[in-house]
Amino acid sequence: MYTVQDAALITGLTEHAVRFYTDKGLVPSVQRNKNNVRLFDEESINWLHGVRCLKQTGLPIENIKTYVDLCLEGDSTVPQRLALMMEYKEAALIQLEEAKQRVAHLEEKTLHYQAILERGIPDMTNPRTWETNREEPADCPASRSANNSLSAVEASGQCPAAMQEQITSVS
Repeated sequence: MYTVQDAALITGLTEHAVRFYTDKGLVPSVQRNKNNVRLFDEESINWLHGVRCLKQTGLPIENIKTYVDLCLEGDSTVPQRLALMMEYKEAALIQLEEAKQRVAHLEEKTLHYQAILERGIPDMTNPRTWETNREEPADCPASRSANNSLSAVEASGQCPAAMQEQITSVS
């Protein structure tokens, strides 16, 4: 039998994580001695490895608990476990696409700041210097710039990602 400290060393988890996962019911085979100290056998160590693996996928604790419960029911739950993984995979793919869009916007911002430094274009990135008379609530400061001769990249460096289409069509 292993202690919390042993289980942490074996699995690469922290002692805090081992305790947390057992408290959340993610290690169904954990036992306790007469002093209520957690004791881990080989099966418990396997559950901890499994939880660690699922955490690395980004699966939330609630979903891991569902997965553990399904595993305890046996092989008949393989379709439900597959569905859970597929569902979370789709959510992760959406998050990945959103992250790619954020990176693209940050790349545009970087190009904009480089243009300010290298070509001496006006710095319209500071909201403190933006005009305050907006014709529309979603109006972007880049579309109101005094000389309105900014390229799409220059303008995109000034505005929220949600307004990039407006700016590209204005530029």
